[in-house]
Amino acid sequence: MKRLYLSCLLSATLFLSSCDTLKQIASVIMPSEYEMATGLKDALSQGLFSGFDAFANPNSGNPLVKFAFPGEAEKIQQTLNNLGMGNLLNQVTSKFTNAMTSAVVAAKPIFLNSVKSMNIRDVLGILVTDNTRAATDYFKTAMSTSLMNAFRPIVDSTVRLNGANQEWANVAKIYNSIPLIGKPIENNLTDFVSARAIDAMFLSVAQEEEKIRTKYEFRKTDMMKKAFGYADQELARRKQSQGTGNTTPTGIR
Repeated sequence: MKRLYLSCLLSATLFLSSCDTLKQIASVIMPSEYEMATGLKDALSQGLFSGFDAFANPNSGNPLVKFAFPGEAEKIQQTLNNLGMGNLLNQVTSKFTNAMTSAVVAAKPIFLNSVKSMNIRDVLGILVTDNTRAATDYFKTAMSTSLMNAFRPIVDSTVRLNGANQEWANVAKIYNSIPLIGKPIENNLTDFVSARAIDAMFLSVAQEEEKIRTKYEFRKTDMMKKAFGYADQELARRKQSQGTGNTTPTGIR
């Protein structure tokens, strides 16, 4: 009887020990809320740094960083070229491209701080998803207005500093004076350049997020590996549950 009691006690101890071990394993597999949010923020920051690197060399030929005329860009360029203003056109384009680069570099802390200020609870719902740009979409929706407000004066000062604003005003004046030209072009491009640069940064972030979600080698930090590794497992589990007809929700609640 005593042996039976000891045997039962030993079995119970082993069972509880096994449960503790399983809990420890589960806690490693499923990241904490902080780890998931940090992994997502690391991904967004990595995308921003990719954009900063692109803007660092405005002459790289990267279409992300090249200034493009607003509105009917092709028509504007063709018309001005026909008037023999090709050199001025190239000069203005180059100056605005350089202004965008300078503005993005100056605004680097604004972009990074906007990621840090993201609400953890809001971020959690976009980790496990088939949308490979979900974090960028959230970031863009939540931060576009505040980024634009902070970025606009930086752009305005940089285009004034290199004279791009005055040269553009001359181009706009000549273009708008052409008879029957149709819709005139704006004299001030601060808002346009600001929006274009911010959109380019978001595009860079989206491209990087897609790589991070689909390719392990782009997960540069431990938090990214843990958060997106969990997302991979959870997505696979959901698909398997759907395949077996199990509709019980899993994952983040």
